[in-house]
Amino acid sequence: MRRISKKIAHKLIILIIVIVFLISTLLFFSPKILTWSIQQKSSTINASLSSQTFQDFPVTVDPKNKTITENDQVNAFLADKHSLLGAAVADAGNYLWNLFEGVAISIANAPWYENTASVSNKFVTIEPGMRKEQVADAFGNALKWNSAQRKEFISPINSFDLSSTSQSTSLSEGVFTPGIYEISLGMTPKNIRAIVNNHFINDVLSHYSTSTQSIVPLNEALTIASLIQRETLSTDGMRLLSGIIWNRLFAGMDLQIDSTLQYAKANKLTVTTWWPKVTPNDKYIKSPFNTYLHNGLPPTPIANPGVEAILAALNPIKTSCLFYFNDQTGAFHCSDTYAEHVSLIKKYYGN
Repeated sequence: MRRISKKIAHKLIILIIVIVFLISTLLFFSPKILTWSIQQKSSTINASLSSQTFQDFPVTVDPKNKTITENDQVNAFLADKHSLLGAAVADAGNYLWNLFEGVAISIANAPWYENTASVSNKFVTIEPGMRKEQVADAFGNALKWNSAQRKEFISPINSFDLSSTSQSTSLSEGVFTPGIYEISLGMTPKNIRAIVNNHFINDVLSHYSTSTQSIVPLNEALTIASLIQRETLSTDGMRLLSGIIWNRLFAGMDLQIDSTLQYAKANKLTVTTWWPKVTPNDKYIKSPFNTYLHNGLPPTPIANPGVEAILAALNPIKTSCLFYFNDQTGAFHCSDTYAEHVSLIKKYYGN
């Protein structure tokens, strides 16, 4: 029995050593695997678009006639995991891969890895729903930019040509496409802005056709998408929330969206966070972004939305709902009337 136990113990030790070696190797090379994955995903999506039903973003909302059209073809496209929306939603729900990405980024950005691997690259993650200052901080912290460089990075530019109107548009908020960016130490704000702009052109503008632009102008789509991105934690609720926002716009209702109050409040110098908690008095903030005081959309996006939110803005679900909220689990709920809305809130949050 003792001999058998010793053999088993010996095998276990060898197995543990092998496992530790494999895990260590995987962790050490995880940044390189992540780099390959980012490149592979980009090329795969671009290659697959030509064979899909829609090479450009579809649009099923008609603001001029105040209608939303249910289109089975569009619904199937947006539900397809190989579509831009489907791929984005699938990635958002892949917790194991997200965990790997987090580990790979942490390793790549660790000083010991830079010294050991003799590399000068870092990864910067831009989360959907960040405002431009948060994006500037993400890159600025990684590249040790000063405040002047961060301001230079987020300054408006006129480099996006909208061919449907033969005009360029000056955009600051809303054009920093979320994703993982691999950058090199020493890059300037101009260098990084060129990379980010290229992502926006590839991920959004190259699929934003002239016909879509004539129905829903880009700034309007980005603004609604930014509201959607900030207002729901559920990817399933994005298109439904889009329908609610459009319903309110069609009816001439004030949008009364709290994330616009957060944006307006954070524009002041008296807060220490970019998304401060909203209080009842915030509804009286004097700001063009206050959708409690001003009818219609804010003048610009309030954050940087992902592709899935932009597609949701262009393709809302047809609904009779006018009111909504997210419960404590992140699930999305909507109601036709304010009385139903209050009743649901009491059900999930109590009196």
